Amino acid sequence: MPNVKERAARREARTAEGASREPRAGHPRESASSAQGHRSRRFNCRQASAAPDVALNPELEEPPARGRVGGARDREPARTARVPARRRCHGSAWTLHSLAERVHETSKLDSHSEEKTLSSSSLEGKGKETMPSDFWDHLKEQLSSVPPDFSCALELLKEVREILLSLLLPRQNRLRSEIEEALDMDFLHQQAERGDLDVTYLSKYILNMMVLLCAPVRDEAVQKLESITDPVRLLRGIFQVLGQMKMDMVNYTIQSLQPQLQEHSIQFERAEFQERLNKEPNLLDHTIKWLTQAAADLTTPSASCPDTRDSSSSPGPSPSDMTAPEPLSSAMVLSQGFLNLLIWDPENEEFPETLLMDRARLQELELQQKQLTILASVMLVANSFSGSVLFGSPQFVDKLKRITKSLVEEFNSRPEETMQTVSEQVTQEIHQGLKSMGLAPLTSDNTASLIAQFQNIAKEGNCVRNVIDQRIHLFLKCCLVLGVQRSLLDLPGGLALIEAELAELGQNFVTLTHHNQQVFGPYYTEILKPIISPGQNLKVESV
Repeated sequence: MPNVKERAARREARTAEGASREPRAGHPRESASSAQGHRSRRFNCRQASAAPDVALNPELEEPPARGRVGGARDREPARTARVPARRRCHGSAWTLHSLAERVHETSKLDSHSEEKTLSSSSLEGKGKETMPSDFWDHLKEQLSSVPPDFSCALELLKEVREILLSLLLPRQNRLRSEIEEALDMDFLHQQAERGDLDVTYLSKYILNMMVLLCAPVRDEAVQKLESITDPVRLLRGIFQVLGQMKMDMVNYTIQSLQPQLQEHSIQFERAEFQERLNKEPNLLDHTIKWLTQAAADLTTPSASCPDTRDSSSSPGPSPSDMTAPEPLSSAMVLSQGFLNLLIWDPENEEFPETLLMDRARLQELELQQKQLTILASVMLVANSFSGSVLFGSPQFVDKLKRITKSLVEEFNSRPEETMQTVSEQVTQEIHQGLKSMGLAPLTSDNTASLIAQFQNIAKEGNCVRNVIDQRIHLFLKCCLVLGVQRSLLDLPGGLALIEAELAELGQNFVTLTHHNQQVFGPYYTEILKPIISPGQNLKVESV
């Protein structure tokens, strides 16, 4: 542990060398016992936070300047100045576009999201790959050896130091100076060489700093770390929570800049597309064909469902009974067009040019929609055989849905095999559920019929599957017209058990289509003018 004289000597040496650190103004390094005081002081600051669930604590210092993230401009002004103007402009536009895509993809994420891509060269990236099995065991061996080996501990402390510094706001100069001094790697190396590096003391200091910097959502995790006495377990927990705090910073930055990023993304994508259109006059051919087909789908009467009409006893409608179809509008045609993309033939290469950037996302949404169709079909069939008592148990329904959801992930590639597995496991769960609740078991005939109906879901012409598919499409259409929340108030029958999954699917679909309309709305308006018949005396509204 560093003593007072050593610290004073180091401070005088830095001053003599002309180091530009800000003076500490007599602010002593706080001990582990001051963590509670930090926390109470931080709680008083939260009321002013605009995003209390994800915002990092400002620690009573000024917020970052608008549009600046992590003070990067302060750290590398010369490098930016040397970039040619033309290249810098293109780089800035590309960065805005990439960030806008990140906002678009993560619009459903909340402050608890921890998905991220880590560099394989960093300790944090290695932590996701090998550290749980190798690194921490090796660290424990090194610290337990006589004399102790601090090489791994120093690497870890160096990475922790960088993470803590990255979490600071640009104007938090006092905290920056404090962290740089407390985790001065040159001095820590000297202590390690002498064999008196106090890893436990440094871990407590890092923990105190995390108390100051963490978002409120991480309070519980940090509190749990305070009770850990084993130094290796404590460092491991610190490293894990620091990774979560880094993601909190990313989410908060995106949330703060989202309006600006979206606006820049819309302008950039439209300008980029217009530049391509100027060079390729036929660039919108597939988009025109796509919207023309959507308008035709709305004007062509759909075939009557044979099981909803008794043609032998009911006469056909007379011409006076037939009502005129609802007049088309650009919003209706666009909604139908977007829905058609969820059933797009993968062999059809004439994908609308205005949606090429979103093709992968649309394919993912299509896959989710298909899996939800199978999930809801299985749950509906199971409910019809199990009775209201068993399906009135939330625990049973949740368990059955979890099992089925995990199994149907491979339905698209192996439908028959998947439904065979589903029929076996779901039937077994139903038997166990009935037995545990003291209900009459299924007869052998009912069991055989249940398994057969499950396996029939694998067929594309299955009645239950088709009905569920149509109702999910109806729900998504309502989402485009009314919004997700209003659509959830009146779900079609058979979809109540997958309400949460439908809400996520609908929100992602609406977010994607809304952004696309904002970018390409002017093009859609011009395309739809000749497609919608002028004889209908319609006004094509701007989209």
